Amino acid sequence: MALHIGAHVDQEDPIAEAKARGASLSQLFLGDPQSYKGPVVRYAGGPAALKADAAAAGVDLYVHAPYPINVASLNNRIRIPGRKLLQQHLTAAAEIGAKGVIVHGGHLGADEDAATGFDNWRKCIDGLDLPVPLLIENTAGGDNAMARRLEAIARLWDAIGSASGSDQVGFCLDTCHAHAGGNDLGTVVDEVRAITGRIDLVHANDSRDEFDSGADRHTNFGSGHIAGEALAGVIRAAGAPVVCETPGGLEGQSADIAWLRSQVD
Repeated sequence: MALHIGAHVDQEDPIAEAKARGASLSQLFLGDPQSYKGPVVRYAGGPAALKADAAAAGVDLYVHAPYPINVASLNNRIRIPGRKLLQQHLTAAAEIGAKGVIVHGGHLGADEDAATGFDNWRKCIDGLDLPVPLLIENTAGGDNAMARRLEAIARLWDAIGSASGSDQVGFCLDTCHAHAGGNDLGTVVDEVRAITGRIDLVHANDSRDEFDSGADRHTNFGSGHIAGEALAGVIRAAGAPVVCETPGGLEGQSADIAWLRSQVD
């Protein structure tokens, strides 16, 4: 298969970043990934120009939502601003012509009721306007996480399935998170697809830590604990666009993209 692949890049010019990597897509933040401040498009010509220029260049864009968003939270001061921020990013993503917005599944405290967290996800999806797909990403850590283990992902999909707009909710499979979260990469694609019916995007990352460590630490292919064949096997099985969120900037990511192409194309 011809691999539709790119990397997570700086926001200023994701088109140039894709071209420099020989890539056909770019993932970016809009604004500060650690903040509750609203999205900012830093491309020189603004949102409309980014949409037009990316389309002309044949570069697909994906937006990663800020890390503080946790719409499962039982804390109103986390959940409500998170929902608002997520909506802002969905709207901004549509303005730049993005193919989707990726958001982490979130988590609760160890003693909090997971059922309420899953229902908070349902309420969130019910209340969102989804002009582009929302792709929920599996996470690496947390014993009370909404999208770490397969059983939790199944409960999450059951909950959001009754929400209006749930057909616009997809799945982003992160290989480092799956490995560190205790999921077998040899079977995880089929297992996730049996639950969600879809895998819309793959985050291809090696893991600095061992299986089921719960640690979210990405590294370049071949320098971590995930076997190369296992990584390539996920990409082949998923058949979805791929984002490398590996370190090393242009040099490191270009090498990872080239290696993955050599294994899959």
